[in-house]
Amino acid sequence: MTMALRQKFGRPLRLGVIGGGPDSWIGGMHRGAAEMDGWFRVTAGVFSSDAGRSRSAGVTLGLDAERSYGDVAEMLASERARSDGIDAVAIMTPNDTHYGYAAAALDARLDVVSDKPVTHDFAQACDLVQRARAQQRIFAVAHGYSAYPMTRYARHLVQSGAIGAVRLVQVEYIQGGMATRIEDGPINNRLRWLLDPARSGQALVMGAIGCHAQHLACFVAGSPVARVAADAGTLRPGRKVIDHVSALLEFGNGARGTFTVTQAAAGAENDIRLRVYGEAGMLDWSHREASYLKLAMHGEPVRTIGRGDPSLPPEIVALGRTPRGHPEGLREAFANIYAEVAQERMARELNQSVPDFPYPRIEDGAHTMAFIEACMASQAKGGWVDVATLPH
Repeated sequence: MTMALRQKFGRPLRLGVIGGGPDSWIGGMHRGAAEMDGWFRVTAGVFSSDAGRSRSAGVTLGLDAERSYGDVAEMLASERARSDGIDAVAIMTPNDTHYGYAAAALDARLDVVSDKPVTHDFAQACDLVQRARAQQRIFAVAHGYSAYPMTRYARHLVQSGAIGAVRLVQVEYIQGGMATRIEDGPINNRLRWLLDPARSGQALVMGAIGCHAQHLACFVAGSPVARVAADAGTLRPGRKVIDHVSALLEFGNGARGTFTVTQAAAGAENDIRLRVYGEAGMLDWSHREASYLKLAMHGEPVRTIGRGDPSLPPEIVALGRTPRGHPEGLREAFANIYAEVAQERMARELNQSVPDFPYPRIEDGAHTMAFIEACMASQAKGGWVDVATLPH
């Protein structure tokens, strides 16, 4: 189906990039993922808040000089006037710019793939939901951890009832990059905005990694978080930005949960772990062994299921690109999101039935912002707080 769709559409979708210059790790991740399977081609971009640097960066990355723009407004206006203008934008800029760029792109009737967090607060996220719906645009959020084959299979097992009704969810995301007082050392442009609470968001650790943990837990468990009781603060004394949040969770389906995220755990790398316990068994996934999922049914031996196993559903097998035992990682997971966005867009354009892809959407991003606000309100209150829901 996918090959026939691509052939009928006749070309890759044209992508405009906002942020992620030549030296940006996340920029390379997005560009490589978008083009990995041939669904997108990066054809235009704005790569710096400095117009001159942006134009030169685009040329360095191989774009035509006339499509290496000085600012986002210029790119949107110029591309709209072209017969071969961009179909979508990918946003990977500092946190405080995501909302404005996404709103402008939606108003220009472009699809959006945005880095997280999608906005500064829940109200802005609700606005983006309404804009995307009004313009009938696709809006995906780059929660790559939910696009690994084995996290998708974990969700499949929960949905199919394989482990019974979900009763307990445990998720953690532990990093060590802020275990030292990095704010006392040399400050580059990236650290300058990250360490500024006005720019990085309501809680730095939540915008950086906590949103990934929350989304992954909700995605696999099949339910949003309804209530939280959170402890939000710093592990490093005197730090102005929040580097640690732990919370008790109550999901909409009645399941209970625990949530722990920090960027200040000495010795940690990028340690993500999710465990989902149902009435009949449990699932265990770790980012350190992303190609494998452990399934432990009550009273039975533990099974280890690997990406590429022939017994997996075909839609799960299709998310991988190499045989079992050959490593795949986050770029491939990002590429799954881009591929699903492209297939949905092409199907819409061709008036074909649109597959129900599970990529993270702006509604998921809005729930994340409501979750972050609830955690902060819980810290201030010292007790349980309800998580806001999208207005109908």
